[in-house]
Parts: sequence; structure tokens; C-alpha cells
Amino acid sequence: MELEDRMQDMKMRQLIIARKDLAMSPGKLAAQVSHASMAYFAHLLRTGGADEVISLDDDVMPEVEVLAVMPEDVYLGWLFGSFTKTVCEARNRAHLLKVCAMAEELGLRENEDYFLIRDNCLTELTPEEVDEDGQGRTLTCIGFRPLPDEVSHQLSRKYHLYV
Repeated sequence: MELEDRMQDMKMRQLIIARKDLAMSPGKLAAQVSHASMAYFAHLLRTGGADEVISLDDDVMPEVEVLAVMPEDVYLGWLFGSFTKTVCEARNRAHLLKVCAMAEELGLRENEDYFLIRDNCLTELTPEEVDEDGQGRTLTCIGFRPLPDEVSHQLSRKYHLYV
């Protein structure tokens, strides 16, 4: 099968669900959704298969070489596909967390297949929780790795598009 045919067979979508009850400003919402979109790729770059980070010798601009291993369907069907994203809204924290249970029923794992995004509450949000270091945080959204369309639709069926 030709590469382009294989890519067509791999319809992929990245699902992001953000909380509507926080009434985030457009800029804050954009930042949180961006964090959710990047979480999977940041995870791959941090842990993606290399035993060590390789520094390249360059006196002018130091660089780092990183190896990232990802599923073929993500690589071909999403990175080389249409890069499709869907952003849905959750009514509140509890509604957002319900999708985690749905994801786990489908065999998806937190911090590998989906990522909970918490804001550090340095600008407009009020902390909902305080971590062990005393840092206040608020859960804003969840970002999934790119998934086959049918899996994304299963997860998003109880959520409306963010408006």
C-alpha cells in the first residue's frame, strides 16, 4: 500500500475539552488549549525513547538532539494528515473529569494518552487546589493525544463544541 493511501486510511483527531464555568478570557482560553494540545508532544520529547539527551557541539547556538518515538497512525495520519483538532466544552470540573473515566474504559492512560492541564493561577484564575509545594492551581482542560476519529467521537459525544 502506498504511503498516501495509508495516510488516507488513518483519520486522526486531537480532542481538547475546556471548562466553560471558569469564564476564561479569550487569551487565557487560547493559552490553556495550547497547553493541552502540546502536552502529548512535550511528553514525547521529554520521554520519547532516548536514554539520554545528545548535545550537539555548536559554539554559536547550542542545540539538543531528541529522539521521539510515536505510533505510526499519529505520525502519518495526524502530523502528515490534516492536523485536525476539536475543542469541546465541559460545564464544570466534574463534567470535565467524567471524560477521564470514559477514556480509561477505552484503555487510555493519564499522562500518556491524555493530560490534565492545571493553570498556576498567576493571572486571572483563583486556585481550586493547592499542591504539596503550596502552589495554587485550577484544572482548566484536558488534552488527548491524536486519536482515531471514532475514538475521539466516542469521548466527545457528551460534550458540545466550545462556543
